[in-house]
Amino acid sequence: MTKEQINEYTGASIEVLEGLEPVRRRPGMYTDTQNPNHLGMEVIDNSVDEALAGFATKIEVNLYKDGSLEVIDNGRGMPVDMHPTEKIPAIELIFSRLHAGGKFSNDNYAFSGGLHGVGVSVVNALSKRLEAKVSRDGQVYSIVYSGGEKIEDLKVIGTCPKSRTGTAIRFWPDEKYFDGIAFNVKALTHLLRAKAVLCKGLSVVFKDENSGKEEEWHHEGSLSSYLLTQMQDAEIVPDPPFDGSFSQPESEVEWAVTWNVDSADKLLHESFVNLIPTPEGGTHVNGFRSGLLIALREFCDLHALLPRNLKLVADDVWAHCSFVLAVKIQDPQFAGQTKEKLSSRQCASLVEGIVKDAAALYFNSHTEIGKAVAKLIIESAKRRESAAKVVERKKSVRGPQLPGKLVDCTSTDPSRGELFIVEGDSAGGSARQARDSSYQAILPLRGKILNTWEVSANTALASEEIRAISVAMGLDPDSDDLTNLRYDKICILADADSDGLHIGTLLCALFVKHFPALVRAGHVYVACPPLYRLDCGKIKEYALDDEELALKQKQFLKRGIKAENIKIQRFKGLGEMNPEQLRETTLSPDSRRLMQLTLEDLGDGPVYALMDMLLSKKRAADRRQWLEKNGDKAELID
Repeated sequence: MTKEQINEYTGASIEVLEGLEPVRRRPGMYTDTQNPNHLGMEVIDNSVDEALAGFATKIEVNLYKDGSLEVIDNGRGMPVDMHPTEKIPAIELIFSRLHAGGKFSNDNYAFSGGLHGVGVSVVNALSKRLEAKVSRDGQVYSIVYSGGEKIEDLKVIGTCPKSRTGTAIRFWPDEKYFDGIAFNVKALTHLLRAKAVLCKGLSVVFKDENSGKEEEWHHEGSLSSYLLTQMQDAEIVPDPPFDGSFSQPESEVEWAVTWNVDSADKLLHESFVNLIPTPEGGTHVNGFRSGLLIALREFCDLHALLPRNLKLVADDVWAHCSFVLAVKIQDPQFAGQTKEKLSSRQCASLVEGIVKDAAALYFNSHTEIGKAVAKLIIESAKRRESAAKVVERKKSVRGPQLPGKLVDCTSTDPSRGELFIVEGDSAGGSARQARDSSYQAILPLRGKILNTWEVSANTALASEEIRAISVAMGLDPDSDDLTNLRYDKICILADADSDGLHIGTLLCALFVKHFPALVRAGHVYVACPPLYRLDCGKIKEYALDDEELALKQKQFLKRGIKAENIKIQRFKGLGEMNPEQLRETTLSPDSRRLMQLTLEDLGDGPVYALMDMLLSKKRAADRRQWLEKNGDKAELID
């Protein structure tokens, strides 16, 4: 296409995507493309909505060896009669049109998660094949789709007792839309169990043909018993957890909450809206947290528990907190179609008011429990304030002055901080513009650092680059004391080419040899910048290496994009990326890839031995032998 054609923006340039084409064109806007689990959730949620409305008592989920998933319920059955205005069967409308459904008003469902009306139509659009069977009015109906297009009309295939109703949907996800085609069984079973817990009286059965495993869940207990089961043997207060519920015609709120006494690890934070999990939280969780904070502040003030000048914040309450929160509201608003975060503004004040009053009554009725919880959160507040005082960035009274080339972050909280050790001043400049300055710091290096594998700490510190790394981190080499560590994450960021790998190896050697405590504590990471960028029109994707490039090209071709229309750019270095690209691929927590450096065999073992062979100056003969043995595995690139 010529520049003149591109600049010619007229009415003919406007595309109107019909039917399910928007989903196939931009699947990531409608579902999680990492794997097909979210498609399964959409179908399962439809069945759960029938249970919520009181029409279904059992849901069966079957995972087959051919990669398909089937969801069967004994609800009312999808409507198969003719739609009054569209003049096609209602079931066909549901599967083939976006924003077609029975949940926009509250006439058919008091509470549901299907507000967007795109659930099963998205499943249909992204499946190689979809089969639906409906039992209703004494007859069994069938309709079949392929790639979102109907290949078998709605027809009657049998009869059944009039008392038997329900829907069965089986679909085969299309691999061209997903990074991986296999369902995550662990995540799927966790979701199904939660559905059974949250919807009392509902039986949920899961059968996995691959493993031969079959599980069934039916829960009549409270959220408190579910939370206790999940917490296992942890020491908690209160035990049993503080739980409660509130119900009115337009909304329901139910919760269970407790605090881990010994550890802030392995906390459980689970929230749901109309039985849909919201792993990213949202307004309901914000309201829950605010309600607890207000109630605990008032309790501490009433009983004079707070030290002078110490003020509690929400993070103090949250530090040891485990909870399950289930909210049912009409017309829920989510931040996206994947429904991972609730955005309904009125929900925050609703939950806050309910939880604040209930928590205040609970803690004042159980004073000893209230004081035990208050003690935990006051200790968290003290640790928070101490941590803020320990590190005063750029203004440290003691210790060496920070290196001048360090572009530090503004936060004084080490637990949030991230230090990126970047190869080259050019990339350092791009990284400086791309970072989030509130918590991300940049330390550019000039070229390859000293190989420190066989040198002492003093010799290592004689190197200007290594001294800069040591001072920026706030740590001395060969020390196990991490008290003055200035960042939670130390990230190695080098080019994706062979030179970058060499620099990354030297930095890994530095940390393993001279900062082993840092590695053991899990603070060292290696950033994974892409080597390639693929463009076709408005579509852009990145590939980590040649293998992923081939996979991305294959996915482009499966979408109907011609090979000659795919523009491929190979990044020779980080400096070639503009700040926006660097942020998107390497710095943003939402889209970056970080590998944590973990070694269980520090000091001995096969990994340490391999590093010694590669880095020791005395082992040139061993390296030569290794190259002769493994040299045929290398791929030469012009």
